[in-house]
Amino acid sequence: MLGGMEIPFDRGLDGWSDADVLTHAIIDALLGAAAMGDIGMHFPPGKAEYKNISSLKLLTEIKKKLTAAGWQINNIDATVIAEKPHLREYIDTMRERLSRTLDLPLAQVSVKASTANQVGPLGQEEAIATMAIASIEKIN
Repeated sequence: MLGGMEIPFDRGLDGWSDADVLTHAIIDALLGAAAMGDIGMHFPPGKAEYKNISSLKLLTEIKKKLTAAGWQINNIDATVIAEKPHLREYIDTMRERLSRTLDLPLAQVSVKASTANQVGPLGQEEAIATMAIASIEKIN
């Protein structure tokens, strides 16, 4: 799972929820921008109610918490770093799912893919990494 969609590939990611590292990075970026902790504080691993849960559901909950605290999300910019699978054909769908979940215009949700140029564990297809930044503003 990446960005709320299943990517066909012969390997996958392991995690307590659906292991959607892209959505998790976005959640952490939003929480960090609001100084509200991290994903593990809000959804601790090992708790039965989060086993195999969709990360888009977790993102929805974080959006509600931000809104309740008086924050408005302005935009998201995220990058997935992986040699494989190649993600170009999935980026638009990921952006659509994330923008719909966050109730943001598509133009305010950026998802990019990059490789590690065959360097290190990322480049040797042993790992995947994601980075995300979020812009938010206090509205009340």
